[in-house]
Amino acid sequence: MAAPSDIAFTPSVKSVQIRKGSRAAYAKLETRGGWETTITPELAAFLAEQDSIYLATASADGQPYIQHRGGPPGFIHALDEHSLAFADFAGNRQFITAGNLAENPKAHLFAMDYVHRRRIKLWGTARVVEDDPGLLARLMPPGYAAKAEQVIIFTVAAWDINCPQHIPQKVNAKDVASTIERLRQRVAELEARLARER
Repeated sequence: MAAPSDIAFTPSVKSVQIRKGSRAAYAKLETRGGWETTITPELAAFLAEQDSIYLATASADGQPYIQHRGGPPGFIHALDEHSLAFADFAGNRQFITAGNLAENPKAHLFAMDYVHRRRIKLWGTARVVEDDPGLLARLMPPGYAAKAEQVIIFTVAAWDINCPQHIPQKVNAKDVASTIERLRQRVAELEARLARER
C-alpha cells in the first residue's frame, strides 16, 4: 500500500534517501501512517492565521512556477476536510498560475510562519473557478481593498510539517508598529507621572 508521502518520496527520492542514510527513519514514519491526508482543525487554524502563502504549479512539460498569494489573515478557507480555497486577487496579469493549472492540475502550497518558525507543505491539485460569484463573495475578505478575479480551490492529497531548523525568526511590520506604539504610550504615561511628582 502506498504511503501518503509517496506523493513526494518518489523512487528517485527514496534512492537518494537510501544513499544519504535517511530512508530508514522515513520508512518507520510511513509504517505509523505517515503524513496527514485531511485538513485537521489544527491545520485549518494554522492557515487561518496566515497572511501569505506560496502556490507552486508546473506547465504540461514540467516547467515549475511559484507565485506568492497574500491577503489579510483568514483569506485561506477550509471548505471541507479535503479542500482549501481563496479569492485570487488581480495582480500583474501574467496568468501563469491559471495557465499552468489549465493543463496540469498538480500543485503545491507552502505556508511559512516566521514568527513561530513553522512551515507547512501541502501537496495536491488545484483548479481555477471563474463562474461562481457566490463562492467568490464568500471567500472575499471583508473590507479588503483588492479586486477578486476568480477562486482557486486546492484539493489536499498530503501535507507535512517541517522542522524549524534554519528558519529565521521574522516579525510582521504591522505587529512591530503596534508594539512600538504601545511602548510609546507607556513611556508618555511614565514621563507624565514623573513630571507630576517633581
